[in-house]
Amino acid sequence: LIGGYVWSQTVADDDAAVDAVLEDSQDRSMEPDELIPNEEVDLLPEAVISDRDGNDVTTASLLGDQPLVVNFWFSSCPPCAAELPEFAIAHDEFGDDVRFIGVNTIDSVPVMERFSEERGVTYEQFRDDLAELTDAIEATNFPITLFVTSDGTVVEQAGVVDADDLRDAI
Repeated sequence: LIGGYVWSQTVADDDAAVDAVLEDSQDRSMEPDELIPNEEVDLLPEAVISDRDGNDVTTASLLGDQPLVVNFWFSSCPPCAAELPEFAIAHDEFGDDVRFIGVNTIDSVPVMERFSEERGVTYEQFRDDLAELTDAIEATNFPITLFVTSDGTVVEQAGVVDADDLRDAI
């Protein structure tokens, strides 16, 4: 009872009132570079993804003799759809020296395969059914591409890229 009285007296005191102004979110715009998630990743996180047959694949098993280009995408993402042909071009150019992999976060295997094949993609596709890898890189926007050295060091993380961006990063 006493606490309620003290609180009511504090709220009733005009001198204690606080004026607040909320920023109008419509006054802000985000540039594409601001949409790139978590650029602080140092190593490819340890996670389990699955191959087209549903077999578990660890991210550690993806590392080896070649650097990696890891592209996170899904079919209902327009920027993802637009960049997949660019990845197919870069894979044709650098596929002997760089391992390209796709990580799909949403689609079923048949949708993932059909969608990527329609865009000329022939490199390996994996599923991140439980979003283990996606969460580990703190993904907030798609597509995301990681450029990873053969020892697992992530040297660059990007949003939407084209073939020229891929050439430059590789």
